[in-house]
Amino acid sequence: MQKRKLNIAVTGLNAIDSPGPGVAVIRALREANSFDVRIIGLAYESLEPGIYMHQLVDKTYQIPYPTAGIETLLARLEYIQSQENLDVIIPNFDAELYSFIKLSPKLKKMGINTFLPTIEQFEERQKINLPEFGEKYDIRVPHSTAIYNIREIYGQASEFSYPLLVKGKYYDASVAYNADQMKTYFNKISAKWGLPIIIQEFIHGTEYNTTGLGDGKGNTYASFPMRKQYITDKGKAWGGISIADKKLLELTESFISSTKWRGVFELEFMKNQKNEFYLLEINPRIPAWIYLAVGVGQNIPEGLVNLAMGNKIKPFKEYKVGKMFIRYAYDMIVDISEFEQISTYGEL
Repeated sequence: MQKRKLNIAVTGLNAIDSPGPGVAVIRALREANSFDVRIIGLAYESLEPGIYMHQLVDKTYQIPYPTAGIETLLARLEYIQSQENLDVIIPNFDAELYSFIKLSPKLKKMGINTFLPTIEQFEERQKINLPEFGEKYDIRVPHSTAIYNIREIYGQASEFSYPLLVKGKYYDASVAYNADQMKTYFNKISAKWGLPIIIQEFIHGTEYNTTGLGDGKGNTYASFPMRKQYITDKGKAWGGISIADKKLLELTESFISSTKWRGVFELEFMKNQKNEFYLLEINPRIPAWIYLAVGVGQNIPEGLVNLAMGNKIKPFKEYKVGKMFIRYAYDMIVDISEFEQISTYGEL
């Protein structure tokens, strides 16, 4: 029987040293068993590599940055919908999620489906709210506080010991070993991502991540953990391996059931020398390493699309342990005319 073909738009086509999830999501969708796809890339800049991966992306449109406002984004999406008849949009950046969540009712009326966290879930898991989140859901989290002024740095001496983490509200985290480094990272990160800046206790140990898919009613459709094998200077996983860890799975499923999480997520943990797991961050979207989900037998992007379309799916009960992902970079050769076209007309 011929599978239905869906028009799916995907953001996050960058593939730098801190890559967006878009290319990995598209690869997973290309391998879906329950539908075929036509992929529409949504890009912010003309040099996002996914734009030129024509074996993966059928057509790309530029969209405005989140700072341009919701109405500007809506107008652009209305035009794209008139050209492409989209079935689903999968946004993949923290900074754009607020706009897409707020627009989801209007997108639905246009015929575009999404499956995103609620605005309450999105706000509750913000880094600035992590201490309250941990207390509410009985999850161990590092001590942290938010600061809005560089002068507040010196007031943290009594609360924290060095080293400590200086984190942006959306992205970026650096380890500071003294007040001068804190000031440097405060200025650098706030200039890029704005305020507040989060100061967080540094937990010594081994990094673990889990990803999963919740149905918004407390049920787990997919989840598995991985241990980071290779980490870049930006703290991003460049290699990882799926592992068997009952405690991590229990923590992940507890997160889904207690928050009634809707959609995909990534939980970042640190395991200390006492074998205690600390939840460092909750990313409310698909992680960049999501193609590992295909490797372990849980095609999470495929499941996300089916939930967005209102299709019934069976939860994944198992996954393969010992599957590794190793990220790599390679050079594409593209014609300057393609770069000129996307830069000039916003379409390719």
